[in-house]
Order: sequence, then C-alpha cells, then structure tokens
Amino acid sequence: MRGDIMYSAFDITNYFLIMADEDSGELLSNMKLQKLLYYAQGTHLTLKGTPLFSEKILAWVHGPVVSEIYYHYQDYGKTGIPAPEPNVLPEFDDETLEILEDVFTVYGQFSAWKLRDLTHEEPPWKQTRNRDEITHQKLKTYFETQVTD
Repeated sequence: MRGDIMYSAFDITNYFLIMADEDSGELLSNMKLQKLLYYAQGTHLTLKGTPLFSEKILAWVHGPVVSEIYYHYQDYGKTGIPAPEPNVLPEFDDETLEILEDVFTVYGQFSAWKLRDLTHEEPPWKQTRNRDEITHQKLKTYFETQVTD
C-alpha cells in the first residue's frame, strides 16, 4: 500500500479488467467485476488486516456491489467491459499484487452468475439487509474461515 492510503476500487477494477483481457480474451461484466472486488476486499482484510480500498461494499439483490463502480460501468449492461491501458495502474506492493492474482485465479474462472450464487450463500451478504453496507468486520470474520496464508 502507499503509506496509509488505500487503493481505490477503480485501481482494483482496472487491474481485474486488464487481467481478464490479457489472460483469457474474455471481458468481465459489471456483475463479475463486483464479485471480484468483494473477494479481493475480504481476502485483503484477512491477510493484511486493512481494507484494500475505501469504497463501501453494499448488499444488493444480486450480491455484493461497490456502487461507484457499478454506476460507472452500468452502460455496459451484461456485456464485457473493455480493459484500460496498463499504464493506469498504480504500483501495487508485492503482497497486494499476490492477493489480487490469487483472487483472480480462484474466482476469475467462474461466471458472473456462479459468483453471484456463491456470494448469496456467504454470511457477509446473507446477514446484511438489502442496500446496507457489508461491513469490514463481517468480511473479515467470514474470510478468516476461508483464507489461508
């Protein structure tokens, strides 16, 4: 991380968009991107003890959502979002980069709807009312049971 400053959800979004474009030729939809952000935040909270990005994750009908990212890309609907140029990425520290790579490797292989269904079975989303924030504490408590160093 950059001192005490967290990355933005847009930094993490751009990373995932570039990874999807370079690795598989398959573009990410807004829904899939939202779930990757959720898994990245939960994993980072567990392994590093701090949030990866400052934007809130909300419990929406189709699972966890970072609304700023959702609204920014809403015009793409269910279609893939093109990758930005790689030069838009900040310099991620090694630990963060490893977390992002692991999250993309594990969860990036699944469809948006599969990820939606997974999040619907997990306590952070299930225990949060519609449109309320999924707290860092809920994420950390759950992901501590799922993530290993």
